[in-house]
Amino acid sequence: METLAWTLTILLMVVGVIGSVVPYIPGAALILAGAVVHQLMLGDGGTSGWWIIGVLFVMAVLSYVVDIVAGAMGARRYGASKWGAWGGFIGAIIGLFFGLPGLLLGPVIGVMAGELILARKQIGEAASASWGTILGSLFGVLGKFLIAMAMVAIFGISLWLK
Repeated sequence: METLAWTLTILLMVVGVIGSVVPYIPGAALILAGAVVHQLMLGDGGTSGWWIIGVLFVMAVLSYVVDIVAGAMGARRYGASKWGAWGGFIGAIIGLFFGLPGLLLGPVIGVMAGELILARKQIGEAASASWGTILGSLFGVLGKFLIAMAMVAIFGISLWLK
């Protein structure tokens, strides 16, 4: 039973770290699931406890917040109005439903639409804000990866210190 628990835990965490940079693989959720599987299969005697699960849950939520907010923040950094930032945020959420192209293009199209239609900016200014969205999204992926690595490290250290 212990071998199965460790195998599932490690598999879920490795796929979770990969998923932090690959679209459609819920990285942080899989890392959290690995910790929960470990806790449920080995009980309190073999794991670090439910309080670590709580910490990992908060970090998983933070990972998804970083993913959604990063593109909008990048747009703002490159001159987007509040309309462009909101367009990027909404575009990111809508893009989730349209596969990989939607994930990549949703925020960019959202910023562009917000800038052109609602903020009434010129195409050059709207394009600059859209470029900021792309850069922000890349920083978001980096943030998700770092959070995923921290989640695995916290889980591992908590077991080592037990």
